Amino acid sequence: MTVERILKKKGSHAATVVPEARIADVVAVLEAEDVGAVVVSGDGQRIDGIISERDVVRGLQRFGPEVLGHPARDIMTADVITCTADDRVAGVMALMDARKIRHVPVIDDGKLAGIVSIRDIVKLRLDEVQAEADAMRAYITG
Repeated sequence: MTVERILKKKGSHAATVVPEARIADVVAVLEAEDVGAVVVSGDGQRIDGIISERDVVRGLQRFGPEVLGHPARDIMTADVITCTADDRVAGVMALMDARKIRHVPVIDDGKLAGIVSIRDIVKLRLDEVQAEADAMRAYITG
């Protein structure tokens, strides 16, 4: 199964902010979009970085409350791990585990095409398990 299946279910929207956005605005986007990470992009297509809730906490530790006035580029992770829609979900899940990340932007031809979170992968797996259980019940009950 590929990442494309997740994107077909959830859509290709990925929350973004520009590198100049203040961290206070980043936090507002995280809350408004109900997501754990936003992609930092100057043009909405190229990935400049990513900011997760964890990055915000680390920024608070490093800069104190003043971090809320800093631009996104000050705390973003610039070396972003990405995947494509053709990548296998199991591989992306293993990558998330190995790199200790919970969000992986999806790229298509070098442009942002969505984002996959560990929550998306868990939901997909739960749906698969439920479908298997339903099929087994149907088979047993005839």
